[in-house]
Amino acid sequence: MNRIQEIEKTVKENLAVMLYFSAPTCNVCHALKPKLLEAIETNFKEFKIISVDTSLEQEIAAHYSVFAIPTVLVFLDGREFLRKSRHMSVDEVVRAIQRPYEIMLS
Repeated sequence: MNRIQEIEKTVKENLAVMLYFSAPTCNVCHALKPKLLEAIETNFKEFKIISVDTSLEQEIAAHYSVFAIPTVLVFLDGREFLRKSRHMSVDEVVRAIQRPYEIMLS
């Protein structure tokens, strides 16, 4: 099974999945990632988080039509729910996920 198939299997089998696309040369990515991951882990216990290094895994970025970094894709119940690229705040991402996530778990 290749990495794209692994990711798609994870998306299908889990209620909530976040793909975080970044690269080693992206300073914004490095500043945002720890804060965002901490917020997701704190607020949403059921989330699976997958990091994708676009400098090494261009075919995955292309598969998901990701052309800018950082990009966050959130899948809820197997479907893409949220896509944020470049300029995003941790709060903005958390707020966007909160309500549908709670409805899904209730």
